[in-house]
Order: sequence, then structure tokens, then C-alpha cells
Amino acid sequence: MMASSSEQFPDIHGVNAVHDVVIVGAGIQGSATAYHCVKQGLKTVLLEQFSLPHSRGSSHGQSRIIRYSYDQTHYSQMMSEAYPMWKELEKETSTPLYKKTGLLTISLPPNKGLYESSLNQMRKFERPHRILDHEARKKEYPQLDIPKDALVFMDYDGGTLRADKALRAYQDTFKNCGGILKEEEQVLKITPGTLVTVTTSKGTYRTRHLILTPGAWAQKVLRPLGLDPPLTVARINVPYWQEKEVGAMSKFPNVIFETKTKKHVYGLQELEYPGLTKIPFHGGSDNIDPDYRDTVHNEAVGHKSEIEFMKKFIARYFPLLLSEPTIMETCMYTLTPDDELIMDRHPVYPNIIVCCGCSGHGFKLAPSIGKILCRMAMGKEPHIDITALSFKRFSNSCLINNSKL
Repeated sequence: MMASSSEQFPDIHGVNAVHDVVIVGAGIQGSATAYHCVKQGLKTVLLEQFSLPHSRGSSHGQSRIIRYSYDQTHYSQMMSEAYPMWKELEKETSTPLYKKTGLLTISLPPNKGLYESSLNQMRKFERPHRILDHEARKKEYPQLDIPKDALVFMDYDGGTLRADKALRAYQDTFKNCGGILKEEEQVLKITPGTLVTVTTSKGTYRTRHLILTPGAWAQKVLRPLGLDPPLTVARINVPYWQEKEVGAMSKFPNVIFETKTKKHVYGLQELEYPGLTKIPFHGGSDNIDPDYRDTVHNEAVGHKSEIEFMKKFIARYFPLLLSEPTIMETCMYTLTPDDELIMDRHPVYPNIIVCCGCSGHGFKLAPSIGKILCRMAMGKEPHIDITALSFKRFSNSCLINNSKL
């Protein structure tokens, strides 16, 4: 029988207590990383500033899209291992996490970039898919009304992750395996060194490796460490649309659009609310401080313009949905200029590892991200080439000029 965490590590704040890994941020990336670390036998502490569960960050809610159809090779590689790891977590926790719905990838004319690049990756990795011409779309998906010259393929393994259950599954398994999860413990100071010292609102931790997965709070955590990556925190509006007739959308697959302006819109089968389909704009115009997310008024310019865009979008392409949102929820994206996440070691302190800026598509990748970050904390090279996700792609590797490092 496994000893409880308190029996394994009776004095986690003591002067002699040294952890292998401390992780800051218990969203999906931090929780998945903690799971992998404890499975590797690492003495691991996971710190979270809020009481769990909460809706203050980017990992809450019931549903997220999962898909193979990425247009970048590194994400396609990560999804190749993420899918079986999600299924392994399902089996380990006896919790249904993945609902297979299929996913339509659609490029509206005159664009074809998302369709072509994603289709190339599907072919490269030999994933089951099918190209749908106009007649096939009309016959199989009367819920959708798109131009004849739109480009569409089906990713048969696309689906929905039950997000809140997935997050809880990682956290519970981490604790059951002897990991220490500390809630309502805000990080106040990080002191680099051979042993990194993390001072919180409740104590002090010393660790050989520090992994930072702070989500929307990344800049607030990284700037005192001399790093200032070009991140934007945006409030995202998540509208739910009522079907005109009961059951009209029940068999419609998940979907991702490349719009006429090259922006993306995605949609998920009803899960949270019966009869309502979740179809948001993939992005946000209202930049915010994550500590004051809900002070952005719903009459803000970005909010109004996005909702008007989405109402017209629904009216044009989804004839079986009412074009006025029934429910509106919010979350946050932490965006990089190129929409690629950041996953790298601190340029000066290699035992501080950072993952942030997931740009609205990190949840599905979490099992692979957690494995990579764990390997880095063990002194191993990532098993997938993540060069494209490094600090080096930005000016001065994101180091603050004349910072006292």
C-alpha cells in the first residue's frame, strides 16, 4: 500500500526538504506534467494559487476539441502520442474523457491554407480521413450550408475531450501516486540557483528543477526572472447557439473553419447544455489583466464586434441554428504573435523550465507536453523536436535588457 504524501514528505517546507520538481500552475499543462513526474518517481510539488476547481484560468469548462488534423509537424507528432495517453488516463481512472465525433476541417474560399496543410499532415501520418465534395456535404450534413467551392475533409478520429474530468483525473492520479498538490498558495518570489527557492504565501520550497506553467499569469511570473516574452492575454467569448428543432444538431460532428479573413471558428457537439451547440470565434479582441478578467464590460468594442461577426456567421453557415446566442461564457487565451506555444528552458537558468502561450490550442496536447517537460526536468532531451517553440524565435530570446540576472 502506497504511503500518503504527508508520510512520504513529512516536512515539505523544512530546511532539509529538497524536491526534485516544483511546478507552478495546476491548469491542464501543470497537472499533466505533475502526473508524468510522479510516475517517474520524482518528488514533486504542484502549486496552485486558487482553490480547485476554479474558472479563473484557461482549463475550466466541460469540453475541448481534440484532433489529429494539425498543420504543423511537431503538433502532429505530439497528437500521435497524446491520443493513446488520453485513452490510458481513461483506463487508469475509469473515467470517460474522449468522445469520438469526427471533425470537419473547412477552408472557405478564397482560402485553402488550413485545409491543404492539415490534409498533408493527415496523409503524412496516415490518419483516417475523407475528402468531402459539395454533393457529399449536402447529403451527409444538412446542418451546414457552405459554398460549393469550399474545401472540406473529415478527420475521423476528431472529437471532444471532457475537459473538467480530464483535469481532475490528472490531479487525482498525481495525488494518489504520492504527489503533493497545494491549493490557494500564491507564488511571491522565485530565487534561481543550483537549488531554486520558491517563496509562496504559505511557505518556502527548494527544488532541483522548477517548471512554470502559469497560463495567463506568465508575464507576471517571468518578468522578475528577467524574461518578457511577447504574450497577450485575451478574454474569449464562448457562445452557445440554440437549435431550431430538437435534435437538429445531435449528429453533427465537431468542426473547425478557416474563414474568409483567415481567422478560425470552431464548433463542438452539444455536451454542456442539451440542444445548444458551442461555436466560438478562435481569438479575442479584449486584452486583459488576468487578475481583472471579469471587469472587462460586455459592451467593450472587441466583445461587440466578435459577437456581431459570429451572429452573421451562424446565420450564413448554420441554417438549423438560431443566430442569437443563448448562453455566453468566457475564458482566457494567452497568445504569442505566431500562435505557437512556448516550451523551453530559461536562457540563463537551465533548471527553470517554462511552458506558456498555448494560444488556445494547448489542452489536447497536454499529455505530450507533460511528458516533454518531465523529460526536460530529468535532464533528458525532448523526444519530439520543439525547436520551433523556443524563446530563441523572439528578440534577444525574450531576455529583458540590462536585467540583473
